[in-house]
Amino acid sequence: MRYSKVLIPTLKENPSDAEVVSHRLLLRAGFIRKLTSGVYNYLPLGLAAIRKVERIVREEMNRAGAQELLMPMVQPADLWKESGRWEQYGPELLRFTDRHEHESCLGPTHEEVITDLVRREVHSYRDLPLNLYQIQTKFRDEIRPRFGLMRGREFVMKDAYSFDASDQDADVSYQAMRDAYHRIFSRCGLSFRAVEADTGSIGGSFSHEFMVLAATGEDTLVICQACSYAANMEKARVRPPAGGGDEPVLLALERVETPGKRKVEAVTEFLGISPQQLVKTMVYLVDGRLVAVLVRGDHEVQPVKLKNLLGAVEVELADDDRVFAVTGVPTGYLGPQGLAIEVVADQEVMAMRNFVIGANEKNFHLKNANVGRDFSVAQSADLRQVTEQDRCAVCGGQLELTRGIEVGHIFKLGDKYSRAMQATFQDSEGVEQPFVMGCYGIGVSRVVAAAIEQNHDEHGIIFPLPIAPVQVVILPLGAKEAAITTAAETLYEELGRQGIEVMLDDRDERPGVKFKDADLIGVPYRVTIGKRFVQEGLIECRRRRDGQTETLPMTGAAEHLAGLIRAELAALAVPGRV
Repeated sequence: MRYSKVLIPTLKENPSDAEVVSHRLLLRAGFIRKLTSGVYNYLPLGLAAIRKVERIVREEMNRAGAQELLMPMVQPADLWKESGRWEQYGPELLRFTDRHEHESCLGPTHEEVITDLVRREVHSYRDLPLNLYQIQTKFRDEIRPRFGLMRGREFVMKDAYSFDASDQDADVSYQAMRDAYHRIFSRCGLSFRAVEADTGSIGGSFSHEFMVLAATGEDTLVICQACSYAANMEKARVRPPAGGGDEPVLLALERVETPGKRKVEAVTEFLGISPQQLVKTMVYLVDGRLVAVLVRGDHEVQPVKLKNLLGAVEVELADDDRVFAVTGVPTGYLGPQGLAIEVVADQEVMAMRNFVIGANEKNFHLKNANVGRDFSVAQSADLRQVTEQDRCAVCGGQLELTRGIEVGHIFKLGDKYSRAMQATFQDSEGVEQPFVMGCYGIGVSRVVAAAIEQNHDEHGIIFPLPIAPVQVVILPLGAKEAAITTAAETLYEELGRQGIEVMLDDRDERPGVKFKDADLIGVPYRVTIGKRFVQEGLIECRRRRDGQTETLPMTGAAEHLAGLIRAELAALAVPGRV
């Protein structure tokens, strides 16, 4: 690869519409160019990085026993209506009607298509287990595409689907994919963590997200410092309140005036209590109906936990006007007593005694309220966000909240799709049974962006070696020096024969421009051939990640570099590395 022959339109300045590091650097380094909102052209170096990820994914999926196929991007609405997701999935599903008035959609995922294929072709337990995967373009009509490849509308994804005869067999398939994902992201050279996650619109009984750890990540992760427990904020479990001890005396309910005190901080300061002694009433719109949620004053509701408790499709905080129209109570004074809407409570509220609530009257609150005596709740569960002050729900250890970027998600689906779509096989007794399914996704193009978020500096990208579009760049400094040009060409050919992916920067540019571009595009190893070669026969090799530099004689330099690269790749491919 010769720099002068490759389309690498680098930019000197940060694009004004790029909000995150990976978006800025992918544009500046000439890896991508925007076509329209959330849709990008992948230029040669960008595509090369994506192909590197694809190759690792394929090797590890095949190693785990999965088989590659390719399914259509356009999917008929009838399949989605069978599964019940045509209405459920929401506006991210791009629906359209063809000239024959047939409804279809652009595939954001392929559970329906693969289930239809397998129910037609697989009929016996003898054909199981089965795992099929593809690497294909997906489309999700995001309401606000942003962050370049991090949250686009069109993207490259690997999705796999397992079919088993029993829950026990499905657990084996799930673990095989979990192990494969650990190998994939290790081989990509990424620092990552598998965390418990909500199943969302895909459905199923449980799932794990694979998160690349990065300070710029858009997701908050909850990680125990003492055990292996980790979860995203939506799924993170709160340790149940401790029981035991003497039961406190229930004090008489007392109505107190709190003029103009609407916020938790104002009410608690006015009454001389802590936020832990107050219960706030938050009202949510749950599939079109209002539901009151009770949480302690210093805690926040986790909407996904509420959604799962109520089996809802959509949950959002209700606006003040709607709450007032239904309850007649202004914001800040609402309480659970006598409410005409359903009331649910966080588990910690159920253990509280003699706390403060809103009086459902402007400028008033109630002291010494108690669940059961003064009001009732329809349901209670863990409904709040975890905080760093909480202890691990598994071992009681200290929790750490950090940031991450989702690059993979695995689900145990059970029979959600096979039962809905009547996808069955005959078991060993000749009885028809629904397939037990799993699904496993990796955002291939997103992996490249996440790698940049995790690996960059003020000069540009620092690509992990396994997914770098080029492993070595040769910079001849002095295009008019025949000895330098000849040496550069010789090293270029020798590295190529060693199987190293090498680029020769043959442009007639100043050294500073070549150095800056090499750093910007993130090539892991840079070889400089300049005056020192003419004078002493020495060349300079610099590692992009840490700036470590060594001076080498030309003789044997290719073998030495190839050895460094092979050793680094081998270290990342150790089985079981997490």
